[in-house]
Amino acid sequence: MATTVKAQRARRSSRRFLVNDKGRRIGVVLSMREYEEFIEAAEQRDDVRYLKEADAIKGEDISLEELEVQLRAEGKLR
Repeated sequence: MATTVKAQRARRSSRRFLVNDKGRRIGVVLSMREYEEFIEAAEQRDDVRYLKEADAIKGEDISLEELEVQLRAEGKLR
């Protein structure tokens, strides 16, 4: 039997949730602005982490191109 999914506005909040037929929250509804802000914040957090990792590597100088290749190979850069 297929699961029914419907949107439900949370009480005391403007947040909206997707709920299954048992009333369990299974997702959220975001505006495009909220989604883009979330993605931007996540990308900035990753950038800071990469810079900290690069600072931790002492004595190993590599070009930006080599760093990009390395990060892509590790799945850390698209």
